[in-house]
Amino acid sequence: MNAFDLALSRLRPRLPSPLEPVEDERLTRHGLRLLLKRDDLIHPELPGNKWRKLALNLRAADGRPVLTFGGAYSHHLRATAAAGRLLGFDTIGVVRGDELAGRPLNPSLAGCAADGMRLVFVDRATYRAKNDPEVLARLLAQSPSGTYVVPEGGSNALAVQGCVELGRELSGAADVVAVACGTGGTLAGLAAGLDAGQRALGVPVLKGGFLGAEIRALQTAAFGGPRGAWSLDDRFHCGGYARTTPALEAFAQDFEARHELAIERLYVAKMLYGLVALAEEGAFAAGTRIAAVTTGPRS
Repeated sequence: MNAFDLALSRLRPRLPSPLEPVEDERLTRHGLRLLLKRDDLIHPELPGNKWRKLALNLRAADGRPVLTFGGAYSHHLRATAAAGRLLGFDTIGVVRGDELAGRPLNPSLAGCAADGMRLVFVDRATYRAKNDPEVLARLLAQSPSGTYVVPEGGSNALAVQGCVELGRELSGAADVVAVACGTGGTLAGLAAGLDAGQRALGVPVLKGGFLGAEIRALQTAAFGGPRGAWSLDDRFHCGGYARTTPALEAFAQDFEARHELAIERLYVAKMLYGLVALAEEGAFAAGTRIAAVTTGPRS
């Protein structure tokens, strides 16, 4: 075990994460069984897909400063900043929206700053061009030499490879595995780790319909081509990232009351809301075992 792997192990991640059955009559009346894959319990500060997507990237960074990207409420920025504090490396967060500079920080960005992350606010046009070599070169010129770049949401080939184990942990345990999707890296790896006969269902939390191409590109980068059976249902984003609706909030509160389990709103609630709607539509055959991946804590 190298020094970085030893440092990671000292954080005591809970792996494999628990798989817990949930009795919910909205699914059981259709002959469906719901299980929660509790990735939110992997680590209190690096929960869920954040641990799985960051681990191999941080090993590659090998203690160098890490620069990454996110919006004002990015779970990924928050997790990267926490990892920097816990493991002792510097972090730089490039934040979408230069209008936020100079304003009081929201709780998510304040947490990043408290963990030592240097926040760099850029206008939205620059942020959209963040993968342009010239834009990235300008950002790196303002960063320490040797800075390691992790893309928005942490999704790259290493992140996808890190999420393969999620699928393997569900071998034989479910017929359908559902996960909320932001940048698609978790679904790309999850699908690759599932057995033949299992399939992954992604519920995008952003609108736009672009995610399928992104997932195919991520699988090509990680594995050289497509892997596993997966599909997307993009009807449950509730208007886009960081947006909710009264109906979603009512659903989330009801789910929490029924099951005494706090659920994160921007990803997990949308995925569970979608599963209940799909069950009502008859999208799953009776007897189907559905594992829902809870990728983050209640925020």
